[in-house]
Amino acid sequence: MIKGFIKKFTNTEDKKRLLSNFISLSVLQGANYILPLITLPYLVRVLGPEKFGLIMFAQAFIQYFVILTDYGFNLSATREISIHRENKGKVSEIFSSVMTIKFILMIVSIIILSVVIFSFEKFRNDWGIYFLTFGMVAGQVLFPVWFFQGMERMKYITFLNILAKLIFTVAIFVFIHEASDYIYVPLINSLGFIVAGILAMWIVFRNFKVSFKLPCFYDIKYQLSDGWHLFVSTVGVSLYRSADTVILGLFSSNLIVGYYSVARKILSAIQNLQSPIGQTLFPYFSNRFKLIGSDSAKKLSFKFSKFVFFIYFIISILTFIFSSQLVYIVSGQHYSYSIYDLKILSIVIVIGGLNYYFGILGLVSLGHNKYFSKSVIATGIFFILISLLLVPILKDKGVSLAIVLSESLLLTFLFRYLIILK
Repeated sequence: MIKGFIKKFTNTEDKKRLLSNFISLSVLQGANYILPLITLPYLVRVLGPEKFGLIMFAQAFIQYFVILTDYGFNLSATREISIHRENKGKVSEIFSSVMTIKFILMIVSIIILSVVIFSFEKFRNDWGIYFLTFGMVAGQVLFPVWFFQGMERMKYITFLNILAKLIFTVAIFVFIHEASDYIYVPLINSLGFIVAGILAMWIVFRNFKVSFKLPCFYDIKYQLSDGWHLFVSTVGVSLYRSADTVILGLFSSNLIVGYYSVARKILSAIQNLQSPIGQTLFPYFSNRFKLIGSDSAKKLSFKFSKFVFFIYFIISILTFIFSSQLVYIVSGQHYSYSIYDLKILSIVIVIGGLNYYFGILGLVSLGHNKYFSKSVIATGIFFILISLLLVPILKDKGVSLAIVLSESLLLTFLFRYLIILK
């Protein structure tokens, strides 16, 4: 019976590759859970909420430069590589254009960062933290996740990401022993990303025989145009998924940011459960939907939406019920701030899960990037406005409520667009 079940899901090359990719990303997700379970509680205890809050604020701020250098390529370039992966010349052309753009954007990013740091006292006082954290951007630029996803060779993403996290995990216990060692945390984190990025480049050139050639203006223009709506949508998402910590940090102390970050980290860990499935299905759906057409794809999406809702709803309820225990496991303390934040944010699990399903696996897989972009930009603007109203009064509770309201608005937009889609 088991043999028959396995054979059913491995009787074609497409199914074998899909299963292999899912297993690889599941292993990565397992590592993403196990390793932070070791380092996160340790860092919260050793650094304390205030220094931990500073580190989280710096990471949230630097995340904007990660978004700028990614420029939506993790979706647009993934789709391009997936479609042309049998054409080595075209693959090299796409790779060269995307990498050139990313390096230019990284240079622009470091200039912007320098201006911000030396213009505002809040950033200038801890300038070393921000520059060291910027190493994450360099590592992300070097690591072409979009290339491996497009080629549907997720095992490389798994291996290199686990390597980066292992470097970080081991180094944390070797070098971080007291609160004054907080400066080494972003340095260690950045080195892990950079090492993984360098190895990724080596694999691309060695195993996939990709050659880098200086792209022409037309190729660069095409990639910028193709990724624009996805970049705009990513910026929109970041307005309410990354700006939360930044806005809270501007209107409160590092201590409050530290408490909130404990709840936010737990939420992110739970939400990342969908990553292996989403990253595996996106290139597959992109190809599949192109063959069956929009109408059939819409029917398929709505058919499975009830099952998706049920799964996320159960996870959301469990998170709400066990929020106190989850906070204690991570922080070693029953921080009331963190517990209340997590209870509010638990609602995001079900709403955010449906947003990913209808947005990325729905609209973007069908090629309707513009609709997705419009939705998230409107949501991002709404989040900024509602946060500026709630955070000065309610602090961390205000930003938690703003995220719930924003995710709900986004779901309304995405569902509406899918219904009227021709």
